Amino acid sequence: MKQWLPYELHCHTFHSDGKQSLRELAEAAKTLGLHGVALTDHNTMTGLSNREEVVDSTGVEVIPGLEWTTFFGHMLTLGLQEYVDWRNLSPFHIHRGIEGVHRQGGLVGIAHPFRVGSPMCTGCYWEFEVSEWKDIDYIEVWSGLFPSIRRNNHRAFAMWTDLLNQGYRIAATSGRDWHTSDPVSEPISATYLGLSDEVTASSGITKAALDALKRGAAAVSMGPRPQLRVRTADHQEADIGEEVILPADSFAEVTVGVDFAARAGHWILLERELEIRLISNRGQIGTLNVSRANSAQSQVMDLSGIRWLRAELHGVFYHVNTMIGFTNAIYFS
Repeated sequence: MKQWLPYELHCHTFHSDGKQSLRELAEAAKTLGLHGVALTDHNTMTGLSNREEVVDSTGVEVIPGLEWTTFFGHMLTLGLQEYVDWRNLSPFHIHRGIEGVHRQGGLVGIAHPFRVGSPMCTGCYWEFEVSEWKDIDYIEVWSGLFPSIRRNNHRAFAMWTDLLNQGYRIAATSGRDWHTSDPVSEPISATYLGLSDEVTASSGITKAALDALKRGAAAVSMGPRPQLRVRTADHQEADIGEEVILPADSFAEVTVGVDFAARAGHWILLERELEIRLISNRGQIGTLNVSRANSAQSQVMDLSGIRWLRAELHGVFYHVNTMIGFTNAIYFS
């Protein structure tokens, strides 16, 4: 079994360029219905010094992390036990740093790859040469407030899709790049991680969250959480981030849904139907409508030639017809 918990995976405190303490960050996250945050201060981990105290007093999980902030791009590193030096990374040697993170059991993710760069935001635009994409654990495809309407995020989302088409199993996340606890009027997104009960019981919440992200058991939404599941005729089942072997006839039942209870009260949605688009390496292969009254739909589909499949939730959100959320992929072989 899994529990799907909302996280914000890109946060800063006054230990780098933020305007909040870790406690203020955690308390603000709690008021927004978030289960946890990742502290990713720029090139420092000193903000984590009172991590256990903050977690105990607020109940908000804090994933230890660091944002490498270089002239050639920003990379998020999560699950670190010790500082990994980034200062010897040239545009052609990002993998040296990635190896150091992976040796500690940590994860690496490309932050806001197409945000405007120098001189407005030095290094914010990704220019590192990635020679082996399988070394990248995730990409922050949605960044900032109301991320679905930002042009730079459209480019990041398209890059992720292209990498999926090339056969890379890279997870996609959102990241607010949170610097201050001041209230905002624009919608925020959350990355829902599907934590395995077995991993949680044996290793704890933080390890289970990182395990979920590594496996791509993640969905992103500004509002309700989109759901996706596949069941084949020979009774194989796959959830988000998992793989299923298609039978010879390639037919399978695809079930989509929306969890309207996810962060309920922290977003506004008109009472009307929403559209879930099924997107694959062959483009859009189906559309199903859902609503609060009918929050799940199933359809038997011919998945011949499908290598990956995700669900995208669309509708009117804060007066804009936009993508509200999306799932990571289910994979087929």
